[in-house]
Amino acid sequence: MEQLVLKSHRFRAEREAQWQRLEGFLSRLERGAGRKLSDDEVIEIPVLYRAALSSLSVARAISLDKSLIDYLESLCARAYFIVYGTRTRLTERLARFFSYDWPNAVRSLWRETLVSACFMLLGALVAYVLTLHSVEWFYAFIPQDVAQERGPDASAHDLHEILFKSHGSGGLTVFSTFLFTHNAQIAIFAFALGFACCLPTAFLMIYNGLMLGAFFALHQRQGLAVDFGGWALIHGVTELFAVTLAGAAGFRIGWALAFPGNASRIEALASAGRQAAIVMGGVVVMLAIAGLLEGFGRQLITSTPWRYGIAGATAVIWAVYFYGRPAIRSA
Repeated sequence: MEQLVLKSHRFRAEREAQWQRLEGFLSRLERGAGRKLSDDEVIEIPVLYRAALSSLSVARAISLDKSLIDYLESLCARAYFIVYGTRTRLTERLARFFSYDWPNAVRSLWRETLVSACFMLLGALVAYVLTLHSVEWFYAFIPQDVAQERGPDASAHDLHEILFKSHGSGGLTVFSTFLFTHNAQIAIFAFALGFACCLPTAFLMIYNGLMLGAFFALHQRQGLAVDFGGWALIHGVTELFAVTLAGAAGFRIGWALAFPGNASRIEALASAGRQAAIVMGGVVVMLAIAGLLEGFGRQLITSTPWRYGIAGATAVIWAVYFYGRPAIRSA
């Protein structure tokens, strides 16, 4: 009996430091302080878990005292659920994404979102003022093959007809497709080029605003600004917000690269990249919703007040979803 106790003490003394280190990590994670762990510590947890499993196997094989085996079994069970977790179904993962991951990621990028929106508004204001002052500026911002019959030579009647044509109109369909494709491309590139110290992202936000401002000024000159606003915003609230968020994701990556703070540049980029990727996953969803609103809502609803009503409703929904709720902690 004494020999067994001595053997257990020796076995514990040789490995106890590892067990205690693993137990310390597990306690921190169970208290919800996992974000304070460094990348190296996170990587170390599975290694310590495998070492604890090995110790448990040896302890059972050589029949060490029951208290030690019970301790190792408890430690390994706790570590298993931390390392592997419980299997979640796709529906549970999607529920977590939409209820926690996405809104919290967007909320964390509120400064970058504000900067992104300001750049787009700046571009829109510049193009609006220049085009309103001289219609010749219109084609400086809008390619002629894209504008088609929506150019400066179009009469107020022509522009009004385009805004309220049925969905079978070829010109309207081409232009609508261009707008959606254009905004989707801007969103992708604004995010992907953020690593270049934010400069391409800022340019793309301004460029997107320039096109919006030029079209608004063109319709303003013909007294159709209100109707054009309803036509554009019924889907544009969602679509432009998605582009703005993509720009914010790009700014987050570019800022982390240029100013990593106390972390290393790689660590800062990894952290920013995780948040930005979650935001971009949601941007894809928003663009899909915008496509539905553009393909069906705008074509079927030809009443300007109703278009503004739907635009306002979507704006409220997105605002409440992202910013109107308290921060939700991960389960």
